[in-house]
Amino acid sequence: MAEHSTHQRFVTSLILPAFVIAVLVLDGVTFRNSFQLEKLREQSVIEATLLLAKEKADRLEKRIIDQDNVIASTIDVENRSNFGTDWVDSARVQTPTGRAVFLLDYASNNHEVVAMSSRFPGLEDEHFRALLHYVFLPEMRRDDRISDELRHLHRSVDGVNYLISYWQRESQGRRYWVVVWHDVGAIIRYIFPELYPSADKTSRINVVDDQGRIVYGEVLNSMGPILGRQFGTTLYKWRLNVTMTAASDLAAAVARRHVLEMVMVGLSGLVVIAGSIVILVAAARERKLSNLKSDFVANVSHELKTPLSLVRMFGELLQSGRVDSDEKKRQYLQIIVSESERLAALIENVLDFAKVERGKAAYEFATNNVVEVVARAVEACRVRAEREGVDLEFTCNVTSILLEIDQRAIEIAVINLVDNAVKYASGGKRVHINLGTAGAHVEIRVVDWGPGIAADEKRRVFERFVRGRSTRNQRIRGSGIGLALVKHIAEAHGGDAWVEDAEGRGACFVVSLRKEGVWRKVLPSVGHD
Repeated sequence: MAEHSTHQRFVTSLILPAFVIAVLVLDGVTFRNSFQLEKLREQSVIEATLLLAKEKADRLEKRIIDQDNVIASTIDVENRSNFGTDWVDSARVQTPTGRAVFLLDYASNNHEVVAMSSRFPGLEDEHFRALLHYVFLPEMRRDDRISDELRHLHRSVDGVNYLISYWQRESQGRRYWVVVWHDVGAIIRYIFPELYPSADKTSRINVVDDQGRIVYGEVLNSMGPILGRQFGTTLYKWRLNVTMTAASDLAAAVARRHVLEMVMVGLSGLVVIAGSIVILVAAARERKLSNLKSDFVANVSHELKTPLSLVRMFGELLQSGRVDSDEKKRQYLQIIVSESERLAALIENVLDFAKVERGKAAYEFATNNVVEVVARAVEACRVRAEREGVDLEFTCNVTSILLEIDQRAIEIAVINLVDNAVKYASGGKRVHINLGTAGAHVEIRVVDWGPGIAADEKRRVFERFVRGRSTRNQRIRGSGIGLALVKHIAEAHGGDAWVEDAEGRGACFVVSLRKEGVWRKVLPSVGHD
């Protein structure tokens, strides 16, 4: 049995730390994964924003290039007199940003404009022609071979932005440049609102120039990332910035989720710690209870053995016929009777306690005179008290107190208290039993002049199997169930049981019984620790 208990404690001591470590490791992994998931969410938001910025920028690029292709298909380089006439007729619908088209002689030294067509003829066309010769032509790419490749030039002159598209054409053996002047203001006024509406619920967009000044849109303030992309081939000096309008909500949701996960991890850790503490405390209490039960068995065995040994010894003396004196015979018989009564009382205590433990303790209430019941219990203890040299004194200021009680249970309670006083406080040579009333209760007080009970033990002495330090130090045998049974009997009669300090020295045990009402209930078993 001892080996089994030792093995069980050894296994428990290994499994519990392993369980705690496993759960803490799991919490650590969850904690780390929470941060990794947050990073993944942020990365996904960034990737989605970059993809959206690219898609928005490409849409503008495509719109301008499509217009260039329309112009290229409409312009007839051979027809100089009606150059661009067909384009102007459909320009408002098909190429709204195209303002003018110029045909330049690639082979001449000055690259003269040999033909042009404008949607809004005027001085601005002449100003642009001058810029074309002195500003834009030096920056336009030249090829030794004829190329139909579409190219763009984007730059700012005196604070005004210009965008031109150009490509080469050949006619009658000569090379020409076709140059399209796009109205940047029209792009901002008409194309941007169409491609980047402010009412977009998924994103917010603005366009800034190379100095960071906003060309279109508003200042972007967001909890999410603000990412940008330059336009590829057309307005390549400008940058399109994008932020996801749902990014702030997503960031807030991520933050809330992160906090929730951290709280759950913390709570789970606390639960593990608390559970481990509960298990350890429960295990300690179970070990303590097991030890108390072992002590109980040993003490009860000794308590049973002592009277049985006396009964057997004096019975054998009488049986042998070696006792000649009648006085001795009467004395031996009295010892046998008193020890038998003590043995019977101990067995009754154990049986009654067993019933209480199983929750099957029942009381037979009837109207009885408490004074007579208590007096009878005191007289039952008088023989033993005299043998121990203790004087029992019973006092009561009335002759009759009628209550609904179980007289046998009350006798057991009084006998247990007096027996304890005689056994544990024998050095005091006196035990006083007093019966009286206190308000709505009748109180039975058993006072001794022994060593008393420590303050920290006054509540616990009524627990099962618990015995005071002084009794253990004096090696006084006892079962540890008498006071638990006394408290149960008192509570069954609507009262309680407690211990007080007696005047000067010793202890005063008090049992209260309710005077009014009939208490015929079966209390639950004595609470387990």
